Amino acid sequence: LKEILINGEYESILGDLTNLIKEELNVKEVVFVKDLATYMNFNIKPNFKEVGKTFGPKIKAFSELLLGLSREDETKLLNNEDIVTKFDGEDLIITPSMVDIRIEAKEGFNVGMQNKFVILNTEITDELYLEGLAREIVSKVQNLRKEKGFEIMDRITLYYSGDEDITRCFDTYKDLISSETLATKLVNEERGEEVDINSHKANIDVEKN
Repeated sequence: LKEILINGEYESILGDLTNLIKEELNVKEVVFVKDLATYMNFNIKPNFKEVGKTFGPKIKAFSELLLGLSREDETKLLNNEDIVTKFDGEDLIITPSMVDIRIEAKEGFNVGMQNKFVILNTEITDELYLEGLAREIVSKVQNLRKEKGFEIMDRITLYYSGDEDITRCFDTYKDLISSETLATKLVNEERGEEVDINSHKANIDVEKN
């Protein structure tokens, strides 16, 4: 994926680990963001079990109040902080237990929460799509090397065939595939067993040089 977005307050803790994060999560960039909330949509409703009896017939007005909260107040509730706002002409303290917050990532992103939020940019460009195929090809070739009992440093000839996307992948990422698998030759020839490469059918075979 293109990037992972992390709350900027953790940059001092995680800043030196960005290369590890990129490697483990298979993302191109680690971006520390001041306000992750800008990448999310919030749907805040009353927690009826908690406040239904308290507001009674005014519960609809309370619901409308929650729909009009500022981004700052939404974020405070999200962070388990109380907020103070005007309701029915008086100050009202709204606690996190009084509301039910549903969170959705905006289009093109995916949000996860484990006490704090992280957001993945899930937009797949053609370049990322082909690289994903390339990394799956590398994985399949490495397994094939093991099955054939090759030594770690053995150089190989890699035979492949597949649809247009498989061919484009080899053309675009031939250097990556070659270096990762120690292939000195890439030959477009139908040999070996059929394998699944991210839902693409391909044939892959390896031969020790």
